[in-house]
Amino acid sequence: MKNLLLAALLTLVALNFSACSSDDDETTVILGDWKKVSQYEGVARNSAVEFTLNDKAYVGLGTDGVDKLTDFWEYTPGTNTWRRVADFPGVGRYLAVAFAANGKGYVGTGYDGVNKLADFWEYDPTANQWTRKADFGGSARYSAVALTINDKGYVGTGFDGNSKKDFWQYDPLTDTWTVKPSFGGNKRLGASAFTIGNVGYLMLGSNNGTYETDVWSYDPATESWTQHRDLVLHDDDDDAKDYNFSAVPRQNAASFAVDGKGYVVGGTNSGNLISCWAYNPATDIWYQKTDFEGSARNYAVGFGIGDRGYVALGLNGTTRLDDTWQLFPEKESE
Repeated sequence: MKNLLLAALLTLVALNFSACSSDDDETTVILGDWKKVSQYEGVARNSAVEFTLNDKAYVGLGTDGVDKLTDFWEYTPGTNTWRRVADFPGVGRYLAVAFAANGKGYVGTGYDGVNKLADFWEYDPTANQWTRKADFGGSARYSAVALTINDKGYVGTGFDGNSKKDFWQYDPLTDTWTVKPSFGGNKRLGASAFTIGNVGYLMLGSNNGTYETDVWSYDPATESWTQHRDLVLHDDDDDAKDYNFSAVPRQNAASFAVDGKGYVVGGTNSGNLISCWAYNPATDIWYQKTDFEGSARNYAVGFGIGDRGYVALGLNGTTRLDDTWQLFPEKESE
């Protein structure tokens, strides 16, 4: 009888352990399915810009290693096709910024190989036409970041001979730039940014050779910045538990927002990266997604349309890239 009771107890323990293990596995499943989609139709390049309008992405500028480019291309996810649109009329450049606001796209700043730039241009997708607008309100620079909040554009950080941390708002209705409060972190270039709801997020980059891990949000309603949890490794659940894993800083990463979460993909930290991280603002937690399945790269572009994210172009060593990849954030990798 004792042996039978002991056997029954051991079986019960084993079943409970198995159930717990299954639950734990579910909370640590790394989701995200990458699929290669239509190749970018222009020449391979790095340090391009992108903006999205009407469920289409517009990608252009950058460098092919020799020329500073001015061509622009429109990507339509519904048909998985690229179409050339009007060339950018300003000087060819790379490491510029772009954003969309009030139904138009805006492109400016950057580097033409000799000069740091401050000019800004508006793209009208209906007329397929570019118009020069007011120059950027800050100093001429490159490697800045840009984002859109409530139909206004924001540009900050970058390098004008020194690393910067200023932050400027562009109003497309009045064609004016207004300086806004700067965030509390260090100066930087090669940072990442995305917008979730009515809040903009700025993070990462490097400052005098030091990779930053801090994350900040800007609320235009109060013109205030809030510091959030650094980009570090966390368990893939919503319990807000910090397991004290190592930090994963980077610069020149691709970034985008999809379904209320922000994403950072690739970039460089003493070597090109393929890791993909998602940020949940409701829990202030970063969690790991499936690694990017293309070549490791930096200076890529990222954009979100609908429920999918995209990463395209970039630089791997001395190789410029022209592939485009689509991320289904909540699917298991196939």
